[in-house]
Amino acid sequence: MAFISDSLNRMKPSATMAISQKARDLKAEGVDVVALSAGEPDFDTPDHIKEAAMDAIRRGETKYTAVDGIPELKDAIAGKFKRDNGLEYSRSQIMACPGGKPVIFNAMLATLNKGDEVVIATPYWVSYPDIVAFAGGTPVFAETSAADKFLLKPEALERAISPKTKWLILNSPNNPSGAAYSKAQLQALGEVLLRHPHVHVLSDDIYEHIIYDDFEFATMAQAVPELYDRVLTMSGASKAYAMTGWRIGFAGGPEHIIKAMTKIQSQSTSNPCSIAQWATVAALNGPQDFLKDWVASFKARRDLVVGMLNQTNGITCDTPPGAFYVYPNCEGTLGKKTEDGQVLETEEDFVTALLGSEGVATVPGAAFGLSPHFRISYAAATSELEDACARIQRFAGSLR
Repeated sequence: MAFISDSLNRMKPSATMAISQKARDLKAEGVDVVALSAGEPDFDTPDHIKEAAMDAIRRGETKYTAVDGIPELKDAIAGKFKRDNGLEYSRSQIMACPGGKPVIFNAMLATLNKGDEVVIATPYWVSYPDIVAFAGGTPVFAETSAADKFLLKPEALERAISPKTKWLILNSPNNPSGAAYSKAQLQALGEVLLRHPHVHVLSDDIYEHIIYDDFEFATMAQAVPELYDRVLTMSGASKAYAMTGWRIGFAGGPEHIIKAMTKIQSQSTSNPCSIAQWATVAALNGPQDFLKDWVASFKARRDLVVGMLNQTNGITCDTPPGAFYVYPNCEGTLGKKTEDGQVLETEEDFVTALLGSEGVATVPGAAFGLSPHFRISYAAATSELEDACARIQRFAGSLR
């Protein structure tokens, strides 16, 4: 009899975490590696947020809190949703979790039954399908293309929906492509959803503040108010405030869903870290002006990487409007041989050979459900990005 559960066997390890760990291991062995696989800002957490955490420690805010977050954090989250997204939520419609990923875990575990379907647009964040499968649901993939800027089209959404569909997971700006939906594009998807009242939307807005070129961010419940009671809007502190290790995610949505998610959290992680909660209060309520400088730096890095990749043999790369990733196409390198005679048949072969030959760690597109692409995170120093792109150019140029 197998000891490991069937639920676990439906889940794969995170590809991004596995590659990031491999890069760390190679560095520890003394290998010269440029790791562009991790999705976290390279900036430090702002000082006023650190000070709020230390003040919380000094005040003795080190005990258990309410499972779904302290009232002060809930109020700060409600204020953020109103200020940034025009959404009104009461405390009972909000919860905080120990990271963004637990928001999704809680939502899927609290709502999915065996046979329920969840529509996920490709390319997708690596964890969505595995979380859905772990919870007993069935991921249904709606394909996008580079020609459509990796944006889900209404007709593709319509085809993916069935009587068994319970959720659409929509991530904008998107990991891994950086694609983002305008208000009008969300409204077009909303017209489809309004015809299918059994479908809810999990709107993953974790990169909402990292947008470029005058793009105006919108979220589904804001763009289509008629869907308000069917949308769970989630975000977090990790990307906008460089607080990945602090582990705070949050969501606003229908009270009955929040209550069910809180029940799950009460028997799993319980409350998020008390100190991180107070730090997030300061992050959400405090100055936001530093974001402009961070976004300007990210934009310059994006432009550098896109420019150098588009000067690389066999690679093409679109310019995305958000997040800190690019999702280049490496189809032009496939079928070619490396200097040691290996034939590159897939983007996984490309990524593996690139790491072995030039020490550049990226993530293959198969992990995100759309080939032949690979993901680069440009949340790294400009000098590292220049070096990494030069290595990619050298590697691609050596293929025959």
